[in-house]
Amino acid sequence: MSVRRFATAAMVVALLASAGCGDDTQGADPGGSTTPGASTGATGAPTNATGTRTGASGTPTSAATGKPPSGGTSSGPVVVPESLKFTGTTLDGKPFDGASLAAKPAVLWFWAPWCPKCRAQAEATAKVANDYKGRVNVVGVAGLDKPDAMRAFVSDRKVGDFPHLSDEAGAIWKRFGVIEQSTYVVLDAKGNKVFTGNLPAGAGLSDKVAELVG
Repeated sequence: MSVRRFATAAMVVALLASAGCGDDTQGADPGGSTTPGASTGATGAPTNATGTRTGASGTPTSAATGKPPSGGTSSGPVVVPESLKFTGTTLDGKPFDGASLAAKPAVLWFWAPWCPKCRAQAEATAKVANDYKGRVNVVGVAGLDKPDAMRAFVSDRKVGDFPHLSDEAGAIWKRFGVIEQSTYVVLDAKGNKVFTGNLPAGAGLSDKVAELVG
């Protein structure tokens, strides 16, 4: 009887010793992943297969700020419609890219410095630009005169709170099919034309913009 007890005790000791020799990492994710199928970078932030840091939704983010890269949104990059693929120069000599208007409704105001109708539209246009700032882009496109006269108009009519382009050659006017001054072109957030025409003293412009922003 004592022999059998001794043999049983020896077997238990051997089994315990064997279990203690296993790999300490067994059962743990060797890559240190915190979620199935995902890996982490040196900071513990999840990364995708290319090593790019991602946010909680899996959208690539800037390593410095954690925000979506500039020029895009959390749902993807901004799509620039064909109508906004143009460039120009502002009255203060800075380059302007029509792509900057993408993803928001826009009002393009085509005017000339010597035009009485344009002068009458200035106040209402400036009010729309101020009332919908950040939600709607308003841009003046000046033509049919020289830059000095255009700048004087902006100063005199107090419409300098939104950008104005110098289009002496009429390239942007032609692009949007504008054949006379004091014309508005209103675009929706997808770059589609929803209105082209003259609004005396800018009457009704605010209503047209309000329909696009809800």
